[in-house]
Amino acid sequence: MAPKYGVLALVEAKPGKEQDVWDFLNGGREIVLTEPGTRTWYAFRVSENTFGIFDTFDTEEDRQAHLDGAIPAALGQHGPELLAKDPDIKLIELIAVK
Repeated sequence: MAPKYGVLALVEAKPGKEQDVWDFLNGGREIVLTEPGTRTWYAFRVSENTFGIFDTFDTEEDRQAHLDGAIPAALGQHGPELLAKDPDIKLIELIAVK
């Protein structure tokens, strides 16, 4: 069964905090490994100061459990020191998956 739900989050690092955001996102992998409902999780860089996270879930409940979990909590805690503005978070419905 292909995942049906996703989260796309884009974040903009404060000037001089780009490596810190990179390191924060890289460390997030260990957290999501403990989340059985998170099917896939990607952290990526869009530009010098813009980064993103994309993850997928089979159910809305799995997605909500992730949104209530450790990574969003850590982002809320460390975001003010690392990010130029609040994260742009979109809840998405997947149409086609390969």
